[in-house]
Amino acid sequence: MLIIDSPSHNAFFNIASEEFLLTKFPTEDIFLLYINAPSIIVGKFQNTLAEINLDYVNDNNIKVVRRMSGGGTVYHDLGNLNFSFHTLLGDYDFMDFGQFTSPVLQLLKDWNVPAKLEGRNDLLVDGKKFSGNAKLARSGKMIQHGTILFNSEMSVLNDALKVNPLKFLDKATKSNRSRVTNLIDYLPKGTTIEVLKQKLIDEILKGSDNGQIYDLTDEDIQGIEKLAKEKYETWDWNFGFSPNYNFKKAIKIPAGFIEIHLDVEKGIIKKAKIFGDFFASKPIEELEDLLIDEKHDIENLNQIFSKIHITDYFGKVTVEEILELFK
Repeated sequence: MLIIDSPSHNAFFNIASEEFLLTKFPTEDIFLLYINAPSIIVGKFQNTLAEINLDYVNDNNIKVVRRMSGGGTVYHDLGNLNFSFHTLLGDYDFMDFGQFTSPVLQLLKDWNVPAKLEGRNDLLVDGKKFSGNAKLARSGKMIQHGTILFNSEMSVLNDALKVNPLKFLDKATKSNRSRVTNLIDYLPKGTTIEVLKQKLIDEILKGSDNGQIYDLTDEDIQGIEKLAKEKYETWDWNFGFSPNYNFKKAIKIPAGFIEIHLDVEKGIIKKAKIFGDFFASKPIEELEDLLIDEKHDIENLNQIFSKIHITDYFGKVTVEEILELFK
């Protein structure tokens, strides 16, 4: 088994590394560890906008990355250790999450932490979740990856994932928000995330007959960075890949009450309807038509609205006020 400790805290790089390693090592077992700077990792089949607090995410420069596996959305920061097992498909029961969470439970047992696997894929202590796990099968291999909340900023986690469930109507997989906790309160005083990481590496080496440390080469890093740039950093993957959804929102501003309904397919607006008690000098249908086939993306919409006289459609408003409708 190759044991790889990522040298990067960049979520685009680390999520891309999982796909890159699948291609480079088609038959080898791999254990990958990484720690991301503040970022939100979205499940493959989720509607990204319905899972995040977009304003908060943008204001705090939090990266948003879609991963290859299904499951729910999670928040990562420097207090969160992430692990990823790669094995040949068929070597283990695909639906058994216990095989690759057992090293985590064993090392915690050594610290007298009463952690256990509950439900299908969560690790809990005192009834609160500290680790969620997800799986995928691809190219003849299986990946199981998970998070370990060590000393994550819970207030940021809550704010970054706080969304209005009334905005979206879709069939996308929704995240189940569980009661969560950090492990730091259960571990010996002075334990750091690096200590936790090394103890997990030691646990893997102890249980592996052929475990060896593998450092990513310059060629590996270049390949991962190329994949990240071409895929994992793009709007098309992180937002446009979202399932189809209906979006609605209403705001009350000095110009009046405004309500918008959008039908969105793969991140692209296919139908738009605007209602309200505002006063317009031009038909609102003109603006609705301008929205068709545009990205449901604030930066893109800002460029569109900045090129027209938005007051022609809503009276005395600003572009910033109208953009609030689309968040």
